[in-house]
Amino acid sequence: MRSAATSSRSPGRGVATRRRILSLALAALILISDQLSKHWADTQLPLGQLRPFLPGLLALQRVHNTGAAFSLFSDSSRALALVSLLVSLAVLVWILRAPPRGRWLSLGLGFLLGGAAGNGIDRWRHGAVTDFLALVPVSFPVFNLADVAINLAVVCLLFDQLPQLLGRGPASDRDSGDGPAAHG
Repeated sequence: MRSAATSSRSPGRGVATRRRILSLALAALILISDQLSKHWADTQLPLGQLRPFLPGLLALQRVHNTGAAFSLFSDSSRALALVSLLVSLAVLVWILRAPPRGRWLSLGLGFLLGGAAGNGIDRWRHGAVTDFLALVPVSFPVFNLADVAINLAVVCLLFDQLPQLLGRGPASDRDSGDGPAAHG
């Protein structure tokens, strides 16, 4: 028979484990999808040529980016590879040592880990990141699935922090069942 103290801690530990698994599984899904899509682009798309995909919205155009987002820091591939590695390791340690408390934080960390690792692998292996998604209606840099994941991470992290920024307390307490709302 379990004591009251043990049973009151178990759900929290179970939630933490589920959130950790969510972050790691999402990161793995992003990383695999990103690497497979880049491999496809490298083998199927001619370099630089624009190919319609979703007419009026999205085209495919393979380019190699030695910089960061929007081609910032061009020709800094080794430094950016190191940054990608450090970010990936820091996020992984965060997830493993202090599992995310909230749903948005879990998603944000998973997207960030998968995206940073995906672009980091390209930088280490090829010295550049393969980008292949081009928005047609606007002049916007060509991007890839890892870039999409990193941008989704920013959105999720903002949603996680929004209640605190609005003065309503930490979001991670409310949606984890650990905060004052869960007890009163």
